[in-house]
Amino acid sequence: MRDNHRDSIKLSQLRALLEIANCGNFSEAALCLNVSQSAVSHAIATLENELGVVLLSRGRHGATLTPVGEQIIGDVRHVMEALEEIVRKSNLAKGLDGGQVRVASFRSVATHVLPAVIALFRKAFPAISVTIIEHQHLPSVHQSLRQGLADIGFLYLPAPDDFETWEILRDDYVVLLPPDAKVAGPVITWDELHSFPLIMPAADDSCRLILRKYFTQFDQPLNAAYEVREDSTIVSMVEQGLGATVIARLAAEPLPPSLRVHKLPYPLERVIGVGVLSDALHPPAVFAFLDVLRGTGKFSPLPLKEA
Repeated sequence: MRDNHRDSIKLSQLRALLEIANCGNFSEAALCLNVSQSAVSHAIATLENELGVVLLSRGRHGATLTPVGEQIIGDVRHVMEALEEIVRKSNLAKGLDGGQVRVASFRSVATHVLPAVIALFRKAFPAISVTIIEHQHLPSVHQSLRQGLADIGFLYLPAPDDFETWEILRDDYVVLLPPDAKVAGPVITWDELHSFPLIMPAADDSCRLILRKYFTQFDQPLNAAYEVREDSTIVSMVEQGLGATVIARLAAEPLPPSLRVHKLPYPLERVIGVGVLSDALHPPAVFAFLDVLRGTGKFSPLPLKEA
């Protein structure tokens, strides 16, 4: 192909080649493209003429890629994917002159993660409002998403199957001890932990459920001397010498400097992710917010259905 023929290649020709490679014959490709078989044949013949090579072997049982066709089909796929991304971004930009994003979250993420994300988002999209719906319990986040009261939710992973989720961060559980506690090393033993009254989240709290499973795994009792709903209250009680607690580090922030922080006998973490309701239609503002999260986190969103 001479350089001045490069501009003669049409996207419709590349699309026809890709469909034939996927379907294995001209007639099915024509049906998928909603054009006549003769139009597909003409597109391929013209493309082969422009390139100066044979891309498809025709036979009684269909069409297969020639060796050179095999070499370029990956590039064709990339061209079509790039075109779809151009269209997606253009459609997204057209819908970002207003609207809102409703984010459901539990307290520790709402306090320590969301403010920085929202600040970045507002700089990029000042016309879009962000509403934070803060919940005490994780199931309430799930319910907000299912009832259409929130667009995006922060949850623990793995999450129920009706959500599409992506990991944001991993939060270690630590042991907090009173300022005058005497523990030998950075890793507390079970005996040392049980020597303190335990200050725990309420029995129906999601973190308490994680801790109960963890303690059971190692055949250890989880007997709470106090049950408290607010993380900040738990931390204050430990600071006053009323007992020890096992708590997610993010939930305990900001940590008073006087507290003793130790590792559990075996590591434990909660995996925090962002989720949307599967099979829902999402406005452009939701895509934009997820893009900002992708830039600050470590997940790569899968394709979502846009409203």
